Amino acid sequence: MKTFTLTVMTAAMFAGTVAHAAPAVPTVGKLEQVATFHDAMPTGVTVTEGGRIFVNFPRWGDDVPFTVAELRDGKPVPYPDAAFNVANPADPAAGLISVQSVVADGRGRVWLLDTAAPGFAAPKAGGAKLVAVDLATDKVVKTVVFPADVVLKSTYVNDMRFDFRTGAEGVAYVTDSSLSGPGAIIVLDLATGRAVRRLNGHATTSPERGFAPVVEGKPLLADGKPFNVASDGIALSPDGATLYYSALTGRHLYSVPTKLLRDPSVTEAQLAAAVRDLGAKGASDGLEADAQGAVYAGDYEHNAIRQLKKDSKHWRTIAQAPNLLWPDTFSIGPDGYLYVIANQLHRQAGFNGGVDGRQKPYELLRVKIDAAPAPTH
Repeated sequence: MKTFTLTVMTAAMFAGTVAHAAPAVPTVGKLEQVATFHDAMPTGVTVTEGGRIFVNFPRWGDDVPFTVAELRDGKPVPYPDAAFNVANPADPAAGLISVQSVVADGRGRVWLLDTAAPGFAAPKAGGAKLVAVDLATDKVVKTVVFPADVVLKSTYVNDMRFDFRTGAEGVAYVTDSSLSGPGAIIVLDLATGRAVRRLNGHATTSPERGFAPVVEGKPLLADGKPFNVASDGIALSPDGATLYYSALTGRHLYSVPTKLLRDPSVTEAQLAAAVRDLGAKGASDGLEADAQGAVYAGDYEHNAIRQLKKDSKHWRTIAQAPNLLWPDTFSIGPDGYLYVIANQLHRQAGFNGGVDGRQKPYELLRVKIDAAPAPTH
């Protein structure tokens, strides 16, 4: 397994476009290479309680023969099989169209989040869904299609977290990271399939005003225009009481009590009043929380990973390396490692005047954090 020695650095806190220096914190440990990808670009990763690793490849323009895979002997293998990775035009719920995220639920299943929106097109009617695969049999055991009233033409379901301590079969919290419409947190009851959009279009689920990302020393523009993506990263506290979230284009972390998200009697105004701004963390794609209540966030402007310990007000940098190019999704494994996809997302042609600057391979990396994943039940 390849290792990269991390360097001592100074953590920086950001608000708007102004950087505020935080105390110098030594970065300790090694960033290890777990796997490489020489074909399609991955976005998501999850590590099960048994140590199995799954990744996904959204259909954004690369040649994607399968949109979900399990890593076996370091190589991606279609999961649960090749046939299910082929979209079914006659029944959009019956096959995978374009998966953006994969998450192991800690209860013997891995869930696949299908955007049904290849190339960021409008979602195919009846195709945006959650699919649960039983890890013991590698068979699909549940499919929950998002109701039409929560899937807008602009919807791009992005990431998810699960809590099986509430409801008959649990609840899923899903970010809508729309590029052109309102962002939101979608709350989905896994037993009934009922869902609701919460904090719809709220400032905290929307692109941060005045934020202009700079990656590898260059402003990040999409086809020459400002890059704006709504709520993306999401994490759940170990007791299930607090949901953390942030916009892709923004540096602030927000939290909201989950009991209010789930309560239909709570108005949007009441819910918005309960949101907490936890301050600047750096610009992040993925978020994660561990069993001790620490929150982890990427910092794609600085090739870094940040950690905010429970009851702390200061983020510290726990990993930084030149090859940590666009830290995307996080997952904490049973081995005490934080796993992260580094996929060079910012080097795609749409951000570089039509020139694809990505240099393969993409990487799955990990850093030791000596913590367990936040429980879901």
